[in-house]
Amino acid sequence: MTSIKRAAGSAFPAIDLPVLGGGRRSLATARDGFDWMLTIVYRGKHCPLCTAYLKELNGALADLTALGVDVLAVSADSQARASAHMADVAPEFDVAYGLTVAQMQELGLYISGPGNGTDVEGPFAEPGLFVINDAGTLQIVDISNVPFARPELARIVKGIGFLKGRTGDAPINGTHA
Repeated sequence: MTSIKRAAGSAFPAIDLPVLGGGRRSLATARDGFDWMLTIVYRGKHCPLCTAYLKELNGALADLTALGVDVLAVSADSQARASAHMADVAPEFDVAYGLTVAQMQELGLYISGPGNGTDVEGPFAEPGLFVINDAGTLQIVDISNVPFARPELARIVKGIGFLKGRTGDAPINGTHA
């Protein structure tokens, strides 16, 4: 499957998905009380490295909240699989589910088929990390084709703190034409 990579500095797509516990969330819109958004795409229940990363995210949540950053994790898993997976993670952040192949492509993610994992329901997204600023613009983007090449969350927290601490608008890296 091919995807067009999402460009830093572009508007982030307002994909709306159901979340565990009820309701729906946009992958691009922070909840009231927050001005930036961190959207983490994880592979799904079948991925033990994703489980560890989401548990790390729990540990970084207080620092992200203090910076005014809302957090949402999302996968292609069904509601039942996402619920079973989150019983192990015990997330303190919202978890969306049901990401479609078309939505994965819109986000610019690498997509793998059932042969790339055991105990999967169908095609799934490889990891992605998106930081959307208060203007709805993609400030930071990191996508990978494997679960073991992800940015360290502690560095992401420090980087967001640095960017938000700048006076005026923080420049978006990687946008020189």
